[in-house]
Amino acid sequence: MNIGNASGKSGLPAKTIRYYEDIGLLKPERSENGYRDYSMSDVHKLRFLQRARGLGFSVEECRQLLALYEDKSRASADVKSIARSKLQEIDRKIIELRELQETLKHLVAHCHGDQRPDCPILESISGSVS
Repeated sequence: MNIGNASGKSGLPAKTIRYYEDIGLLKPERSENGYRDYSMSDVHKLRFLQRARGLGFSVEECRQLLALYEDKSRASADVKSIARSKLQEIDRKIIELRELQETLKHLVAHCHGDQRPDCPILESISGSVS
């Protein structure tokens, strides 16, 4: 099938599909005229990549997961290790976001928000407030 059909079946834009091919995540067959010829297996890989990216996995992590998915002799411990690392990264990001939220809440609560030029938010951003 052509890239338009693969795009429709996978839910990914053609530009993303071309990018995945450029970086070696996908290698569709080529027809005699040189056009890409995507198989249902390729569409399945594209859906796999879309779901993995949706879970926050980086392109390189997706490469590892796809290789493990295609390796029928894989150990599930290898997959779990990648997922566990991603989960730890997400947990760290959540903590950082909560800290940012608290800082901004504090700054917003202490900003008068009136016509005066004094603004603790800008002072904090500029480094004037510790």
